[in-house]
Amino acid sequence: MDEYRANKNIVFSCRYHVVWCPKYRRKVLTEDIAKRLREIIEELASPLNVDIIEMKIDKDSIHILIDVDPQFGVIKFIKLVKKRSSRVLREEFTHLKTKLPTLWSNSSFIATVGDLQPDAIRQYIENQQTSERQKEKHKWKEYLSALSKNPQGI
Repeated sequence: MDEYRANKNIVFSCRYHVVWCPKYRRKVLTEDIAKRLREIIEELASPLNVDIIEMKIDKDSIHILIDVDPQFGVIKFIKLVKKRSSRVLREEFTHLKTKLPTLWSNSSFIATVGDLQPDAIRQYIENQQTSERQKEKHKWKEYLSALSKNPQGI
């Protein structure tokens, strides 16, 4: 993962693990909605010089490992994705309007990813769909604790 990217002014490697959920953590990201959400995110990422390394959409959350141009910024990307996807998905899947006042929760989880961590993060994201729900309460605490003890993710 010694891959660097560049824009007109800088060479960079700014990787982030990003997670966000539907409002009230409702399980509304079904197969058709998840497929369309993936398309929207990919459409937005390309012109903004955002590289999607890994993406998994579960019924009640989305996990993305991205490399973002620091001149654009990760927060701008997340806000743009949430805004556009909420509008498009609620127009195309009208039942979402009746289930939720807004599609996305206001909060997000964002963690920087060092050069040695992407493989560990990628594995974590891949395992999200197979994780057991009773373990979910503690998974973030355990995950963050493990990363703080071993920042290289090894």
